Amino acid sequence: MTTLSIPISDDTLLRLKELAAELNLSVEEYISRMTDHVARQPAGDFDEIATRILAKNRELYRRLAQ
Repeated sequence: MTTLSIPISDDTLLRLKELAAELNLSVEEYISRMTDHVARQPAGDFDEIATRILAKNRELYRRLAQ
């Protein structure tokens, strides 16, 4: 298994912790399951999901890029 290190905002980490806690999971396990789920989707579904996530977080990404 490979370990990745990615930068995320404090707000995103807080939200991931909340979502993981709702399922009684660690943040690491939650992200692992989430990425497994996304990786198993057909390419068209991934593109749709990625577009939706990028649009939803556009303002956050703009602020982070400054």
